[in-house]
Amino acid sequence: MKYSYQGDITKTASAMVKQVDISRKLARETCNAINGMKLEKAIDYLEKVIAKEAHVPLKRYNKKQGHRKGGQPGKYPEKTCKNVIKLLKNLKNNAEQKGLEPEKMKIVHASAYKALEIPRVRPRGKAKSSNIELVTIELVAKEV
Repeated sequence: MKYSYQGDITKTASAMVKQVDISRKLARETCNAINGMKLEKAIDYLEKVIAKEAHVPLKRYNKKQGHRKGGQPGKYPEKTCKNVIKLLKNLKNNAEQKGLEPEKMKIVHASAYKALEIPRVRPRGKAKSSNIELVTIELVAKEV
């Protein structure tokens, strides 16, 4: 599977995780929150979200969501943040392996999209069937 990033790849490092069982909508909002941050700052921010000291602002999927400090709707997606932190550490190691300096790396592309849908057993009665959606997350960082 190819990356959707179409920029110059000489000074970039990339990492991807495929088919993770997390919320696609929260993964998208988390990727939007860390896009444009430096690697260390993004890891610190996501650790604060896990500790519920900061929140991930919801811009698209924010109906009936509580507002956080700052006057905007937000959530604390722990499972998503743990997976993105693993991916950020992998991205940092990929940058070191490529000979780039991880302290100067800035995230230029972060996206999450639907990967695979696993059908569940058909429910009986009036219950609605819900399939399991898996998510693919890709990150690209560039040396600044």
